Amino acid sequence: MAINIQTEYGTVEITNEVIATVVGGAATEIFGIVGMASKSQVRDNLNEILKKENYSRGVVVRQEDNGIAVDVYIIVSYGTKISEVSRNVQERVGYQLEATLGIQANSINVYVQGVRVLQNS
Repeated sequence: MAINIQTEYGTVEITNEVIATVVGGAATEIFGIVGMASKSQVRDNLNEILKKENYSRGVVVRQEDNGIAVDVYIIVSYGTKISEVSRNVQERVGYQLEATLGIQANSINVYVQGVRVLQNS
């Protein structure tokens, strides 16, 4: 599915893959986020952090009547306040969707799939 935006020059089509990439990029910029997680870890047999090219596997975009709903699956860093990190993800993703694509999100749901201890190298 895709979102169609009508302009004076024609129609712009934004696919869910593009929206997922923007959402994943915005979410991983937040302090306390280790990375994106797969939305279905058991089925995908993935227990690792997703790379940039796979952000769409950690984001679900659903079209609604007057906008979109976004589900973001993340892994947080040990020692961070999960509620604060989740709120920051919601705010950042909402802002980035509006600023980059001109899309208003009706809801942004954050699912914490795990907590990781960062190892110093």
